[in-house]
Amino acid sequence: MSTDLQPDLKDRPARLTVGVVGAGRVGPALAASLRLAGHRPVAVSAVSDASMRRAELLLPDVPVVPPAEVLQRADLVLLTVPDDTLPGLVAGLAETGAVRPGQLLVHTSGRYGARVLDPALRAGALPLALHPVMTFTGTPVDVQRLAGCSFGVTAPDELRLAAEALVIEMGGEPEWVAEENRPLYHAALALGANHLVTLVAQSMELLRAAGVEAPDRMLGPLLGAALDNALRSGDAALTGPVARGDAGTVAAHVAELRRHAPQSLDGYLAMARATADRALAHGLLKPELAEDLLGVLATGRDATGSGEDR
Repeated sequence: MSTDLQPDLKDRPARLTVGVVGAGRVGPALAASLRLAGHRPVAVSAVSDASMRRAELLLPDVPVVPPAEVLQRADLVLLTVPDDTLPGLVAGLAETGAVRPGQLLVHTSGRYGARVLDPALRAGALPLALHPVMTFTGTPVDVQRLAGCSFGVTAPDELRLAAEALVIEMGGEPEWVAEENRPLYHAALALGANHLVTLVAQSMELLRAAGVEAPDRMLGPLLGAALDNALRSGDAALTGPVARGDAGTVAAHVAELRRHAPQSLDGYLAMARATADRALAHGLLKPELAEDLLGVLATGRDATGSGEDR
């Protein structure tokens, strides 16, 4: 089945009916993208009011049905549920006989590879892990953002071409990730994207507290340039008082944060220490300046009550 399936997926994109289990922010957008590629969404499962609205917005006229019925109707099923829910969902669908032999079962979790779909594989399904490396809003703009988006792809070797073809049809770029590397791959993405949101939100709060009326407008060009420089040059793009070893400036930052935004101090100290370590390792921070700087960071951390062994 899988040998015949691969050329069909590549050459006959209108062939597959598509179902979505879990109408969060990701599933409806991927199904809408597959529709643009010629596939036909036929069923979606949704429970909350928000998921119902997303399904209606991105997949109008597609019936909302229970998960088992989604599998009954679709050749290709997108399992777009939270990571912690996925193993139980797959096991339950397999145990109840909802999985059909030859059915493409795709999950979008970054954490898991294809092995989490083993219960469905034993029931005859074709397992694919296709993780879009993108943040989703649950609106039609997500479909546009998939153009050029990387997907972390994990699948059995015999389904590799089929997995890559589906990603390309959604406008994405397939990037193969080995099964054993999925947790590390996902940790890297969370470190970059999720923590970036926290850092930017904290920075905007502090700027407002400093009297800046439009912190987003102030930060936009700066952060855009910093991101571009970091992607181009890595650690060589490090700049600012930590990389320069300006211990007095960092001490002033610590004092101000302790006074005005103590909730942001731990994050500042942790990132400053990580920045100092990387700057030292890459020869950007002079060792003779590092001692005072690291002393300021250690003193600031001790003063928060965190302790060095946290």
